[in-house]
Amino acid sequence: MTVSNDGCFGKLYVVATPIGNLADISFRAIEVLKAVDLIAAEDTRHVKMLLNHYGITNRLISLHQHNEEKSSVNLLDKMREGQSIALVSDAGTPLLSDPGMPLVKMTKEAGLDVVPIPGACALIAALSAAGLPVTQFSFEGFLPRTSSARKTFFTERLHVAQTWVFYESCHRILTCLQDMAEILPLDRQIVIAREMTKLHETIVKISLGEALELVANNENMRKGEFVVIVDGAIVDKKDDLLTPDQEKILQILLRECSIKSAVAMATEITGARKKVLYQAALLMSQVD
Repeated sequence: MTVSNDGCFGKLYVVATPIGNLADISFRAIEVLKAVDLIAAEDTRHVKMLLNHYGITNRLISLHQHNEEKSSVNLLDKMREGQSIALVSDAGTPLLSDPGMPLVKMTKEAGLDVVPIPGACALIAALSAAGLPVTQFSFEGFLPRTSSARKTFFTERLHVAQTWVFYESCHRILTCLQDMAEILPLDRQIVIAREMTKLHETIVKISLGEALELVANNENMRKGEFVVIVDGAIVDKKDDLLTPDQEKILQILLRECSIKSAVAMATEITGARKKVLYQAALLMSQVD
């Protein structure tokens, strides 16, 4: 494979690498890592194990959260000189809770090409085996470090109807579940995916209460890296319907106010959900 340098500028290749099992890398990723002029890595010592395994001897440069602003400027200059660069993280797809955003942003703003080389991702791997709805989901990255901030986070998502996912470390997985159990119902279904693709990979789908007991009593369930997937709340469809009185109040307000103001006042007067009132206001305005 020949890495393309259209014109006189190089390209940035965002390359996904294995999250555990070294076999989980694409042929295309290996070819790109061999062909580029330079590999920018979150931890050069870590990625060397992968490169050595596949006989890749390309030059490495460090790009981590403490130097990425300065290093990104340097790497952009190299691409302007015609060099192509591969960006990799310690594991998985770069930028998902990993460094790299400044470099990608600068490259795009400079009008240079950013080429994704897809592959392993702990988030997607866990979702695919979770057994929870994944047509719609939100990824929340790593949760806050303090208990109070986590409880606020869980409170904000208590009534969210779609599946939501976050990463957690071995140091906080138990306290995280304890905080979650104070806010969410104990029968809420969750999935704990631990050490994805590695020797001790574990994926369990159980209730929050059962998960808390499992992690508290099993030392192995407090080791490794975690993806936690939480089932969405059951939404009462009745909450999506306005009563005749609520509709009448909204109609009266719309005669005198903008949609935004009418919805805000109707929310306060009727207690109906703002989203439902807004959708109804849009329909009423279209009819008028």
